[in-house]
Amino acid sequence: MGRTGQQMRRRTAQAIERGQTGSKRAPGTLGRGAKLRYRFDNSMSRGTPALVAWLALLTLVLILVFGLITSLFHLRGSHQQGFFRQVFFSLMHALDPGAIGGDSGTWRFLFTMLVLTIAGLFIVSALIGVIAAGIDTKLADLRRGRSAVIEKDHTVILGWSEAVFTIVRELSIANESRRKPVIVVLADRDKVEMEDELREKLGDLRGTRVVVRSGSPIDIGDLALSSPHAARSVIVLAPDSEDPDSEVIKALLALTHTGEDGPPIVAEIQDPQNLEAARMVGGGRTVIVDKRETVARLIVQTSRQSGAAAVYTELFDFDGDEIYFHVDPALAGSTYADAQLAYEQASVIGLLDADGRATLNPPPSTPIGTRTLIVVAEDDSALAGQQKVGAEPDDSVFSTITAPGEGPSTSLLIGWNERAVVIVRELDNYAEPGSSLVVLTEFGTPQLPTLVNLTATVIQGRTTDRATLTQHVTTDLNQIIVLCYSDDFGVQQADARTLVTLLHVREIIGDVVEAPAVVSEMLDDRNRTLAEVAHVDDVIVSDEILSLMLTQLSEDPRLEPVFADLLDADGAEIYLRPAEWYVEPGNEVSFATIVAGATRRGETAFGYRTAALARDAGNGFGVQVNPAKSELFTITPGDRVVVLAED
Repeated sequence: MGRTGQQMRRRTAQAIERGQTGSKRAPGTLGRGAKLRYRFDNSMSRGTPALVAWLALLTLVLILVFGLITSLFHLRGSHQQGFFRQVFFSLMHALDPGAIGGDSGTWRFLFTMLVLTIAGLFIVSALIGVIAAGIDTKLADLRRGRSAVIEKDHTVILGWSEAVFTIVRELSIANESRRKPVIVVLADRDKVEMEDELREKLGDLRGTRVVVRSGSPIDIGDLALSSPHAARSVIVLAPDSEDPDSEVIKALLALTHTGEDGPPIVAEIQDPQNLEAARMVGGGRTVIVDKRETVARLIVQTSRQSGAAAVYTELFDFDGDEIYFHVDPALAGSTYADAQLAYEQASVIGLLDADGRATLNPPPSTPIGTRTLIVVAEDDSALAGQQKVGAEPDDSVFSTITAPGEGPSTSLLIGWNERAVVIVRELDNYAEPGSSLVVLTEFGTPQLPTLVNLTATVIQGRTTDRATLTQHVTTDLNQIIVLCYSDDFGVQQADARTLVTLLHVREIIGDVVEAPAVVSEMLDDRNRTLAEVAHVDDVIVSDEILSLMLTQLSEDPRLEPVFADLLDADGAEIYLRPAEWYVEPGNEVSFATIVAGATRRGETAFGYRTAALARDAGNGFGVQVNPAKSELFTITPGDRVVVLAED
């Protein structure tokens, strides 16, 4: 029995070695049939073109065989017309089943044509199926967004977040003067879903075309789909993930792995601890925006005076007036004071040195020389043809009021999140010695930084409770900051709690003339309109304000030092100061006179706020940036002048 089993196993092994041909060969080698099948499988894996080629080859063999049979056996009888003619007739029968209906001849000929027609039906049916499947596959590939973008001078947005809608909208405004502008969005999401969201949330894009591609920004192959090296600029967004900064840094690595050559890059970082790594990876052509620090500084800046948020929004977005750079050789021998009154529809606010260093509100006697002007204007295309100022300043109405000292301040911070520590630190930088701060929060465990000028007190309490708020919200406060609980709730729930708190705060304050400035932080821009019910004119939407800055920087990276100076505690900041500090109240004066009055105080005036419209959201809460120098204003109590000044 054992010997029989060994013999059977030996015979089985020999049969396996023989393979399909039955011939013996060395163990481990493949038979001819296996090799042919392998080559056939490789050709089939090439997709639709290979399938069509095989069907074409099969059709050629079919018509040649039947043409040869018809010719050799003279099946057409007296109608025989040569071999190639028979091949052509065979092709017609293979492609058109109706051709057999017109045939005549012997039964052998008719039966042969019937067999050919049936074989042709199978081939044509298979061909139609292959072509249809190939078209469906190609359409599916196109819908997946896997084809390379062939564009130049376009803007590339890498990543996906709520910020993408604001950025695309702002870029469409900035691109109005460009010819056939294109924005390319590359994100690791479904292409159709992204296109649907963009179409739903964005209206008219003013001629800008948005191209969406699906792929990972950290994959070099996927990144190439957006043609980043041919772009005008690249914006890298922090995605909605557990570790967004690491993905931003990886995207920067993918963008800069070939060297320093390429378009400027703007990226956002959420955690300040990752700033140095991002700057090291990004190199000299990358501008890194610290989201936490930027938003915190902006909240502090706007909390110090009512209406400042409207000014910052006007400067950072492209709808209205924004910051540009302008070179005017005619002003080379003039001073900064002369430059402020040089243009009718543009406001000079600073100078840019050749090394890229920006100085806002320099001393009036500073010579212009070869420096570039930093101006606020409606559009950069209008700077070249700027008219000269049409109104002369009236120095007879200049005010002689001396600005009082600020003195210690009292502040209230309601709520707590990851930006609160930076906000408290910035408040301490601006505060005078002896100032006080109360932190009222329901969630979180506040860890206060080391303070120099502030004395801070932390109180735990329900920030949506009217009785709790009444104990701490008083009209003698200088500023009230309401933060959202973004660390503890989702976007809508956090904003809802903030809105409830704002309603209580506004009702407690009432219509006091010298009411404290109230600034609030929102996460969703749609909730800004709801906040207007509480008559809060300073609402900072974290993602939106940062998106506006990213868009501006992508259009002109030279704005980086300008924005840094605007938001830094050192140097010049934006203030809304009483108009009677500059001109006597009750007089009708031109804005050129107000500018000249501010220059006498070492300040730069570039806007105005009307007290009568301070609560009107439809009119920008009364804020008008960069009015014409010849525009007339009647100074009334409560009116403010928007200036750049030292603290």
